[in-house]
Amino acid sequence: MAREPSVLDDEAVADDDTTSGAGGGNSELLGRRSYVKLAGATTVAAATTVPGTASADEEYDEITAQGQTITIGRGETFENKLIDLTTGDTVTLLVEGGDSVIRNVGFEGLHRGSGFMLSITAPSGDVLIENVYLGDGSTKAGGSHTHGPGAVFMHRNANCDVTFRHCNVQGYPNNGFYCSNTAYGGSARFESCYGKNNGVSTFRVAGGNDAIVDCVAYNDNTDYGPGWGGYVEDAGRPLWVWPGGTPTIEDSEFAAGSYPYAAVVRGSGSAQMTDGAIQGPVQGSGLQRSGISRSADLSIPDGVPTSAQEAAAGKSVDDSSPDSGDDEDELPHVLLFEGDDVDVSRYEFVVDGTVEPTTDDGATIDAETEIEDGFVHGVVADWKDAFRFDGDLETLTVDGPATVVLEGEEIDPDEYGEELPHVLTVEGQGEPTSFEVTVDGTVEYDGEADPDDDATTVSGSTVQSSLTDESQTFRFSGAITDVTIIEGEAVVSVDGEEIDPDEYGDDELLPHAILVDGTGTDGPTSYSFVVSGRAVEATFQELTIDDEQVYEDGVVRGVVGDERDAYWFDGGFEDFTLLGDATVDVQYNAREQ
Repeated sequence: MAREPSVLDDEAVADDDTTSGAGGGNSELLGRRSYVKLAGATTVAAATTVPGTASADEEYDEITAQGQTITIGRGETFENKLIDLTTGDTVTLLVEGGDSVIRNVGFEGLHRGSGFMLSITAPSGDVLIENVYLGDGSTKAGGSHTHGPGAVFMHRNANCDVTFRHCNVQGYPNNGFYCSNTAYGGSARFESCYGKNNGVSTFRVAGGNDAIVDCVAYNDNTDYGPGWGGYVEDAGRPLWVWPGGTPTIEDSEFAAGSYPYAAVVRGSGSAQMTDGAIQGPVQGSGLQRSGISRSADLSIPDGVPTSAQEAAAGKSVDDSSPDSGDDEDELPHVLLFEGDDVDVSRYEFVVDGTVEPTTDDGATIDAETEIEDGFVHGVVADWKDAFRFDGDLETLTVDGPATVVLEGEEIDPDEYGEELPHVLTVEGQGEPTSFEVTVDGTVEYDGEADPDDDATTVSGSTVQSSLTDESQTFRFSGAITDVTIIEGEAVVSVDGEEIDPDEYGDDELLPHAILVDGTGTDGPTSYSFVVSGRAVEATFQELTIDDEQVYEDGVVRGVVGDERDAYWFDGGFEDFTLLGDATVDVQYNAREQ
């Protein structure tokens, strides 16, 4: 079977300097959302921003192009970034590791560099590239490539399986999606992607496992500015299939425009196309067609971003998301919790109808948020959680600095139900008893008498008291985190149901968890971090505590090989350094999840 040469007679491949990643460690602070993913090879530090620098009315970070390469290593996620190309310089995203994700990234401004914007060399694993905007085009000036710069290049040594979903690529002289090296290994799958006026080709495929589903590509007479040279001269093929395997194409639309062909199948190449349309001639005999129209629908597929800002914020052309779009009519109300990086906020609310999480207004969905019979509780820090619901919002409680927005208007949680919705009752059993209860919200005494008369002390989230044969009642928000019967006996109930105090309470029950995972890495990873509170070493399987390793000053240092280190901690991160290929997972308020 014929194979594509490594350097084509009418093409040029990516610059050699994009085939290796930038080195260095990771020194950014943690504080995104639960399960923050980091790795030692990341070059987020090579960008000009770190998480948390976006302004309060944005949902993404901004990166100024200065010629840097940002490496996405194994298991990493690079998301919610606006890359500013108006400086005249460039940024390259280099995917060196599998099981990685590029999501919600917008390149803003006409590109004037010389290379490819996304370069893929991962030797194995899955790669997801989702909701990316490369629609402002590029000049052809500069560089060593025959046709100038391109958008996406999948290298010959890549052997990963890449899925492109909801991507918008327009006006790149040297291919939109240059993925025909799948003839040598790996695969490229395109779902609901859009390409227009890309030189050489928009969708360039070859492998037998390649697929193009619900995609659109076409040409017109657009001129993308200095160095482009006019579209008619440099127009490209919407679809170009190279020898290697038989890719499948479903429900996709291609139109030739000023270029002679809407699709080209080179040499012994072949592809199977079902449904969709081809508007214009086809070159080559290897395209098998079934149910194909001659009139193409060139509208942008649902879910594809139409600007860099939309992509970076996680929005799309239909201003909805796959998670929420079909629910808008059925679940008309939107409740948004906007966190603050000052502290973690806990929230809970009750509706008398159906409620589901959504990505409205750039929110992200946390699988750990508890939703049951109209009752929801979760946590936010420097991110947003949003929910769609029907019926009425009956109760709402927020502990922390987060703000709440209902139907686009900020609301006061105190106006919805009880500010302290839960009832704690402690009943004496006839002998002197003292106790202490702690919640992760706010607690108040709910008796008629002065608390001092009952020798009761309430301090924010903790209550201490004593009794004999009487009962004491308290109202609180949040969840019970500690119940300690210091001496004596008592029956403790929450919202009318008796609880077992032995299931609560341990001085070592710190709320947050962090896992440093070196399994599967090639060498050791050293790490250090500083939290504003305490840290306790734990075992991984159940995050049980090792009393011998308590870090009172919040400073932790360690090394992992092909193993995991885990810790409980409280407070926030003040510093974090990782040197190596291990990943890091952080879960705030882990005991409540």
